[in-house]
Formats: sequence, structure tokens, C-alpha cells
Amino acid sequence: MSRSNHTSAAAFEMGTLDTFPKILRHNAANWGKDIAMREKEFGIWSEFSWQDYHNRVKWMALAFNHLGISAKATVALLGDNRPEWVWGEVAAHAMGCFSLGIYQDSLHEEVAYLLNRSNAQVVVAEDEEQCDKLLELGEQIPAVKYIVYCDPRGMRKYDDKRLISIEDIYRIGQEVDNQTPRLYDNLVDAGKADDIAIYCTTSGTTSKPKIVLLQGGKFVEHCCSYLRADPRAPGDNYVSVLPLPWIMEQVYAVGQSLIARQIVNFVEEQETMMADLREIGPSFVLLAPRVWEGILADVKARMMDSTPLKQKLFDFAMARAEQRLAQGKRSTLADIILMKALRDRLGFSFLKSAATGGAAMGPDTFKFFQSIGVPLRQLYGQTEMCGAYTIHHEDDVDYDSVGVAFDTAELQVINSDSEGVGEVIAKTVGMFCGYLGDQAAYDEDVQEGWMHTGDAGYFKPNGHLVVIDRIKDLAKTSNGIQYSPQYIENKLKFSSFIGEAVILGKDKPYLSAILCIRFSIVSKWAEQQGLAFTNYTNLSTLPEVYEQLTKEVEVVNSSLPDAQKINKFILLYKELDADDGELTRTRKVRRGVIADKYGEIIDSIYNDDDHVDIDTVITFQDGTKSRIKTQLQVATVGSPDLAANVSVEQRRAS
Repeated sequence: MSRSNHTSAAAFEMGTLDTFPKILRHNAANWGKDIAMREKEFGIWSEFSWQDYHNRVKWMALAFNHLGISAKATVALLGDNRPEWVWGEVAAHAMGCFSLGIYQDSLHEEVAYLLNRSNAQVVVAEDEEQCDKLLELGEQIPAVKYIVYCDPRGMRKYDDKRLISIEDIYRIGQEVDNQTPRLYDNLVDAGKADDIAIYCTTSGTTSKPKIVLLQGGKFVEHCCSYLRADPRAPGDNYVSVLPLPWIMEQVYAVGQSLIARQIVNFVEEQETMMADLREIGPSFVLLAPRVWEGILADVKARMMDSTPLKQKLFDFAMARAEQRLAQGKRSTLADIILMKALRDRLGFSFLKSAATGGAAMGPDTFKFFQSIGVPLRQLYGQTEMCGAYTIHHEDDVDYDSVGVAFDTAELQVINSDSEGVGEVIAKTVGMFCGYLGDQAAYDEDVQEGWMHTGDAGYFKPNGHLVVIDRIKDLAKTSNGIQYSPQYIENKLKFSSFIGEAVILGKDKPYLSAILCIRFSIVSKWAEQQGLAFTNYTNLSTLPEVYEQLTKEVEVVNSSLPDAQKINKFILLYKELDADDGELTRTRKVRRGVIADKYGEIIDSIYNDDDHVDIDTVITFQDGTKSRIKTQLQVATVGSPDLAANVSVEQRRAS
């Protein structure tokens, strides 16, 4: 790689540096004093150089080796994003072991399943909370020999032979390094590009997550192809906020940071994310659609509290910016009035590129951020393919598409219908080797070297790929009208009042929706209206809230064909939650779970009931339970007779 401060796209070829530990050692040898990472703790940013990064990885690898963890074992990582998480992963690869990231909010059952499935011998756990989770599992995780805790607070009261502090690991590693100084280099040199290095879990939209097997060298090659499509330079700042077990955060915070030597910044906690992001002023950000939607909702909420003059200026500047954006230009006037200050407020002043992936983003949300001057691009990919393999180019952004393929990826759309819509299949340099212990699933997904994604899509004349929805989620009403639930749901979530949406209508006479209010926004709005409420459930049942949400749905309906308009909706008494199995850890809706769990509510909508009585018990994350007894109204949108007429016509037809 070039050592210049402005790395050209052509320089992203790593040659013999074909594993993460080899690249890290190279960086430490050549740019050891340069900053590699920052972590905010107690309000202070601590810096770690490439030499610091290398030393921690070396000490962890040597300590694990000394403690009897052999090659081909699994090192699991459980906790929020922090430097030790990344160091533990690269240390596992240096030893010839597999790394497995587990989402920090995973419940006991899921943690036990993944640890046992991967036969993990070591777990690097963030803090007391995660150690509690592991210790409570007891004999359910028999293969785990060591639990390495990073934060010592609250750990003195424990007496378990598996527990060992990260500081003790460093101490053991340093002692081994002093006694056998060539051992670590020998371990790193033994690493091969085609070795399986990363175990990465799928989102698991229909069942328990599968564990994807990824080769270290192929991962490096794939990251290089991404960097040729969207280059970084040494010293660029990236803020790591998405969970590290997710494949795209692996690409950004681990792979790309090592290859391009960009600085990875870890925020203090999720609640301080926006403030920490503004302090850093990142060059690049990767945020999930739900995060972008949350930022948009926060902007709208702040405008609700603004003076009438500021609201008018905001509306004027947005209209001006959107008008110029439609012409492929930027509005200088809008930038002066609003956009420059807004980008600064959000921490986006120095962005060279921003990305969204993991789920679909609605074009309206996409246009909003483009309008305010955020260089947002859409990504598309799968865990099995080392993450994203399409992206928008800087001068070729298409709001409806996911861009074009990287230079090492191939795409096809097969079994197309008359509209050109078919299944998206792909092959990339980073293609996976299989699913751990599930050859049948691999044989089903990979045929003749092509990954069958299960997504429906088509190519536009400009070569951009448009992804519509999961093929299994595309549905038809009983009238034969085909629709994409995801497309309509994304339109609904552009409203700052709607936090989550599930479109119903498969084999039914018309479309309806289960909606979850965005509590932070709706509660603020309710306070401004002088409405009294006690909690989420109570707020979601207020007639005034139903009236406001009806207006929001009508706005969406105005942009949809008549046959795809939402006729009825109901406001759910709780938020959809990954812990309840309703969403995946990357916030994708598990439609099968929704259909089973809320079958009574769905039946009430289509039985022409005007309400449904709820008497249920919900369990909170801390294990406490609460009984919910309420009545949900079934709201009709538009003409009161519209849904009824559709039902009558359907009954006549049948």
C-alpha cells in the first residue's frame, strides 16, 4: 500500500498482507505512532496508536495460547462496541481461531445456542451485565473455559474459576512475549488467506440465526473492492455505533480501518451517540435505516418546539433544497439559511460519504438527507457475501435503487416476469464457504456458484439494481392485487409519528396495517396538545392520537395506487421488540411471528370489528412482568365505507 496521506483507489491491493493480523503488524511497524482508535469513557476521549492496537492483540493471542486455547477453537465476543472487542477478534485470527460476535442485547437462550453451536472456548465479555448472563447459564455452556471481562466494576463479588480480567490477560501475554519473543510472529506468519476466520450470524428473519463461515483473505479482498468504490484515506474518522457482530460493522470498523488506516471512534454509550458524533465530526458514517429515521424524527421533533418564524424558514429552505436537488444541484440559499447549521448540529459537517444498509430505506427519507447535504448512499448485500457488494457512486445516486456492483461482484436477475422483476442472485470475491453444521442450507442457497438471495428486484436502464422486497414477503390480496409490504412500510415510517409498521393483506380483500407510535415524538406532540397520558399503552389509545395517525396514513395513501391504499389500521399497545422475537437484531420484521402472535388483532381488523379487547402479560428486559388490559380501536382511513365496500365486493365475488 502507498504510504502517502492521500491513498488512491488503485492502492487498495494488499498482496501478501492477506489476514487482519498481518495488516495490523504492518501498520504498527510503519505507522506505529499514528492514531488507530479512540474510545470515550467518563467524558474523555482516550487514544490508541497502531502500536497500542498491535500490542493488545499480541498479548491477548499469546495469553490465550498459553492458557491452552488451540487453533480452530472459537473466541466469542459479547458486549457493546469497544476497542477490546476488536482486539479480541484480531487476536483470535492471529491464533488461527474463529471469531464469533454476539449481539450485546441477546437473551440467555440465544447466547447459549450460539456458544454451543460454535463450540466457543473463550468469551470476551464487556462488563458485569454480560458476565452475569454467562454465569447464569452455568452448565448450559460446557465448552466455555474462560470468561474474560473488560470492565472490572462490580466483578469482585464473583468467584468462578472461568473468570479472568483483561488486565491479567495482558500481563500473561507480556510474560510469554518476553520469554518467547518470536512466538507471536510465528503464529501470524502461519495464517493463510483461505483459512476460515470469521463466524458471522445471519439476521434470522424466519428462525434461529445461522452461522456463516468467512475466510480471512477473502474478507480482506472484499474490503479492498469496497474501498475502490468508496475510498478512504489514512486519518479519516469513522464513528462505530452499529453492533460489531453485524457484518457491515465488521467491514467498516475492522476490515476497512486496518486496510485504509482510518481512525475508529467508539462512543461512550448509545444515548450519547449524537453528541459524541458531533465532537468527532466523522469523515464517514454507516447507520442503519432505523437510525437515520430516528435522526429525521428528532429533527422534526425539534422543529415542533421551534418558533413559527423558524418553522417557516425551515419549510422554505427544505422546499428550495428539494427543488434544486431534483435538478441535480444544490441550493446555496438553503445552505446559508439552514443546511450548514443543521449538518453541524448533527455532526455531519465533514462527511465525505455516508451509507445505510441492513434493511431497506424509504426514498423519502433518502431524499431528505440528500437535500440537507448529507452524501448518503444506499448499500445492498448479505452476510453470506461479506456484506455489501453494491453502492451508489458519488455522482450517480438513484433514490429508488441500491446502486451498482463492486468490481469484484457479479449480479443477475433470474426468472423475471413481464415487468423484469425476478430473483437477485450474486457472486463476490468474499463469498462464504458454508453455514456451520448446515450443509443442506448451503446447498439450497448456493447453486452453480451463485448465491440465491431470495430478494425480488430488477435492473433499471442505467444499470442500477432495484430491490423490491423478499420474494416470500411479496403478497397478493384475495382480489389478485400484488403488493410489497416493505415498500409501503418504508413510506409510513417517513412520518415522524410512526416508529414501526407491519402491512397486512395477504389473501385478504384489502390492505391494513399494525402501527407502533414513535413514543418520543407522539408524547411531545401530546404534551403540546394538552393531552394527559401515563405510558406508551395509554398514549396509543387516545382518540386524538388515532386522529393524527389517520392523517399520516392518508398522506401515504395519496402516493399509492388505489388498490394498494391502506384501508384500516390499529395502534399496537407496545413497541415491536427483538427480545420478543418480533424483530431481528438488525430490526427486520419477523412477519411469521407477527401473524402468529397478533392473530386475534388481525382477525378483528378483517372481521369488520370496531375494536379488539386486549388482556395480556408482557415481560420486560429485566425479567419483570406487567399485565396490559386495554381496548384497541380499529381505525378506518378515508371514506368510512371504503373497506366495507371492498369486503362486500369480495364476498359477492366468492
